[in-house]
Amino acid sequence: MQHNLKKFINYHARNAAETHGTALDANCGDRAETIALRSLDWDRDRFDIEFGLQNGTTYNSYLISGDKTALVDTSHAKFRQLYLETLAGVVAPETIDYLIISHTEPDHSGLVKELLALAPQATVVGSKVAIQFLEDFVHQPFQRRVVKSGDRLDLGQGHVLQFVNAPNLHWPDTMLTYDEKTQILFTCDVFGMHYCSDDLYDEDLAAISPDYHFYYECLMGPNARSVLAALKRMEPLGEIGLVANGHGPILRYNVHELIARYRHWSQAQTQGEKTVVVFYISEYGYSDRLSQTIGKGIVKTGMAVEMVDLKAADPQEIHELVGRAQALVVGMPPMSGAHVKEISQNLATILAAANPKQAVGFYESYGEDDEPIDPLATKFNNLGLKSAFPPIRVKATPDEALYKLCEEAGTDLGQLLGRDRAIKQMKSVDNDLDKAMGRISGGLYLITAQKGDVKSAMLASWVSQASFEPPGITIAVAKDRAIESLMQVGDRFVLNILGADNYQPLMKHFLKRFKPGADRFAGVKTQTAQNGSPILTEALAYLECQVTSRLDCSDHWIVYSQVETGRVSDSEGLTAVHHRLVGNHY
Repeated sequence: MQHNLKKFINYHARNAAETHGTALDANCGDRAETIALRSLDWDRDRFDIEFGLQNGTTYNSYLISGDKTALVDTSHAKFRQLYLETLAGVVAPETIDYLIISHTEPDHSGLVKELLALAPQATVVGSKVAIQFLEDFVHQPFQRRVVKSGDRLDLGQGHVLQFVNAPNLHWPDTMLTYDEKTQILFTCDVFGMHYCSDDLYDEDLAAISPDYHFYYECLMGPNARSVLAALKRMEPLGEIGLVANGHGPILRYNVHELIARYRHWSQAQTQGEKTVVVFYISEYGYSDRLSQTIGKGIVKTGMAVEMVDLKAADPQEIHELVGRAQALVVGMPPMSGAHVKEISQNLATILAAANPKQAVGFYESYGEDDEPIDPLATKFNNLGLKSAFPPIRVKATPDEALYKLCEEAGTDLGQLLGRDRAIKQMKSVDNDLDKAMGRISGGLYLITAQKGDVKSAMLASWVSQASFEPPGITIAVAKDRAIESLMQVGDRFVLNILGADNYQPLMKHFLKRFKPGADRFAGVKTQTAQNGSPILTEALAYLECQVTSRLDCSDHWIVYSQVETGRVSDSEGLTAVHHRLVGNHY
């Protein structure tokens, strides 16, 4: 199968919003049979669960033309005029036969209502859950066709579409669509990335790889078991020549490699020794985004996570999951509404299956009428479950600080579950290898970072100069450290070098266990660096740095950063040195 890159509609200039159509398949005479409608959001720097974007994002929609015409997904509402104008330039809306909904998250279905107003004859095709969700926000009659894995839709001229249900990737109603003629798999969020560029395809693998992995970590990692289930359902499809995703460049040159990475990452995630089930309510308040953030924090500790939508889950499935979980996290549901009966039944199932050996945490969804946390927490406490973290009470629209609190709460929960393992490891001092590794010494440093209103700090000893020109350093950062999410590629931080004669007070302060969301700098003298991060006034010296690359090293990230500026406060002072007895813990 060949592809061309003919771009026939383009709006605005770089660093603005664009929507354009691009033909994906060639050898079809004068008529392109598959067209990508890509809305380019060059400047967006936050997305979804509020993780930072370094390279903007795109919203991809697709048009398939056989004897009948199918539109796969729409676009974000912010592109309403551009998208609908672009679509009308490619096809008359009144001739669209099918609107295929991969999932109903607003960045892909935000224009469904407008599209159906232009194409009322179109039949909406989606999973059972997707059709139910659409009814809740379209609020108008529409023709529908519910499909499940293995179902087919014949558009004519060889375009036979096959559907694969992929729930919880990362939305409960997600569905993949495969065109048997072109071997294109339409995947929406799956195999996507937040990466905006002029390139239609994944030509530069090195450039997109960090964003591809980061996207997986934030959205798919907490759903690793569902990823593996979806990959299994994809196997009967046959050859996949192109992945038409919902965000970022379309996968053409590295399809097998990038799909294989999902399998490798997900297998590693599901090998966690313990499992946490996180319950949320899709499309209610901020439940889904808060749950994903908590899940991300748990995954960082090496624990497995199961994300379950209380609105759509099967009670038997819930009973089985709770029965084998070591901890539960529950988002507060609405007290009224169309699905309150099903949600209440599922909550009752959780309570019936819970046991005293488990830990449980709660968070508010910030919907219009959340059930209060305390009565539900009391029911679990009466069963003997211990608290996983203090209840997360949302008093205003979630911001960076709240999402950071949620991530830290998830990390605390994961560390709680892994405490026995850590203690056992620390007591294992008879291993010659551990003793030998412990003889590697290092300095003592405090890394400080701030992004927006979020600040964090970490005591570090695994720091080394890595380059002369440009000056650069490497730092080993454990994956479950709170500061890790502030040290992505492009982020800036300060490396505070501690002095041998006065490091103890600072080290003692930052070795404390802070509650999720706590101010780590309370009572510490600081000043603000040029890059916005805190400088510790009592440090021997400091370096202002920017992260340029990260290397995955099992339970740590090796973060390479260029040094932008620095200063010494005491030219005669010596760096504090850290000596260990064993190499299996800090």
